[in-house]
Amino acid sequence: MVTWPMGAEQFYNEKLLTKVLKTGVNVGATELVKKGKLISREEVGKAVREVIVGEEAEERRERAKKLGEMAKAAVEEGGSSFKDLNKFMEEVNGRK
Repeated sequence: MVTWPMGAEQFYNEKLLTKVLKTGVNVGATELVKKGKLISREEVGKAVREVIVGEEAEERRERAKKLGEMAKAAVEEGGSSFKDLNKFMEEVNGRK
């Protein structure tokens, strides 16, 4: 994923993807987007190439695939998110 934060919490989301999960590449935005301030085509092209080509690109795709599998398992019946949501609903229904 190529990240291009434009404001608010998007910069935090970018850090999560690029530094923590290591599934994204920063396009080069470093501050809140202001009218008339653009990212160059060279910067965009560089980020896109990093996502598509090379050993690191393959590693990013593998990490993203693994994260997707983990997320799917969490929401399936018996998964952690499934269980937590059911517990929450039981609590809410019990407080009526």
